[in-house]
Amino acid sequence: MTNETNYGTIFGKMAIEQGLCTPAEVKRAVEELESRQKVNPIILKDLMVDLGYVTDSQAQRLCKTLRDSKSANYQIPGYKIIGMLGKGAMAIVYKARQLSLNREVAIKILPKKFMQNPEYVTRFYKEGQAAAKLNHNNIVQAYDVGEAGGYHYFVMEYVKGKTIYDDIAAGKVFSESQALEIVIQVARALNHAHGCGLIHRDVKPKNIMINSDSVVKLADMGLARETSDIEAAKTEAGKAYGTPYYIAPEQIRGEVDIDGRADIYGLGATFYHMVTGRVPFMDEDPSNVMRKHLKEPLIPPDHINSSLSAGVSEVIEIMMAKRKEDRYNDCEELLADLQALSAGQPPTRARQRIDVNMLEQLEEGDEILDDNPYYEEMQLNRYKTAVMVLGIVSGILLLGLIVVVLNS
Repeated sequence: MTNETNYGTIFGKMAIEQGLCTPAEVKRAVEELESRQKVNPIILKDLMVDLGYVTDSQAQRLCKTLRDSKSANYQIPGYKIIGMLGKGAMAIVYKARQLSLNREVAIKILPKKFMQNPEYVTRFYKEGQAAAKLNHNNIVQAYDVGEAGGYHYFVMEYVKGKTIYDDIAAGKVFSESQALEIVIQVARALNHAHGCGLIHRDVKPKNIMINSDSVVKLADMGLARETSDIEAAKTEAGKAYGTPYYIAPEQIRGEVDIDGRADIYGLGATFYHMVTGRVPFMDEDPSNVMRKHLKEPLIPPDHINSSLSAGVSEVIEIMMAKRKEDRYNDCEELLADLQALSAGQPPTRARQRIDVNMLEQLEEGDEILDDNPYYEEMQLNRYKTAVMVLGIVSGILLLGLIVVVLNS
């Protein structure tokens, strides 16, 4: 497996890198391939399907990726393109080798169809420049951005691993401890970004990666904006930037003064999805999803997954408060509660915020019990307690009356 130009070898390497099979399985398949070809010629792709190491659809997708990467004619000085890692609506990402340092990198290429649009080109370079301002272990590192051969490219750290979305799409529901470990690392990344004056604006499972050492990496600064960039904020006023399932209400409204609390909301929605196996608000129409973010009460996550602690549910509900004023003030405050939960302690800041919010709503004359399952349940429990106390008091009074009658 040393000849990287061999089609079958590259197919096996890509299958491993995408987590479809193990190195041991590919090695066994190659050994089996050598013995079978003496009798009946067969290619590695078909053999791995026969052996059950990959499905036919997975094999077809790998082959398409290989064909696309081979047809790519990108000549970027100092880099050798190895293969395609992924393709999105706005860019194609390739795995490459940086020749000077002999290290693997990821290179994002802006497709030709967007190259004639100055807005897309400007946004592409802004992503690279924003990422370059950040230097944190939990953020995908930016290395270079430029233009070569008529193509705009952005070179970044290559993360060998998978995204949170990959696990969710496979049906995984994260345990409380697993989710906390990941969310804490993302909160640290966001805390660093916010400290550098940047808001991510697109925190979601697809943009959170885990490498082979279980280190979490926040990726894709494509929608990142500097909090001090007033001109950009005014240009984007009234426009909703973000992903519908995880977008904060103020982003939906296109407010100018977006801050780090929008990222806290997105992380809260991601946290919710991880521990419940479902997005906070579901609808086939993206506009209806966003309307629900604005108007519909959040079903507490522990009402969906009863194994969750009340503390985790409280933290997620504060992270996803519809008014940004009701959320955590910043990621430092959020981290204090997340780390408390991780240590088996209650989230004191979340509980303080719940108490304060209730008092503020009472002062304003709001009906805080309406349309909120949490407070409806609380009201029902109080009613049950009051009925029980009244029953006990009535029983004592009745017993006293009987005693008085008998004595007389």
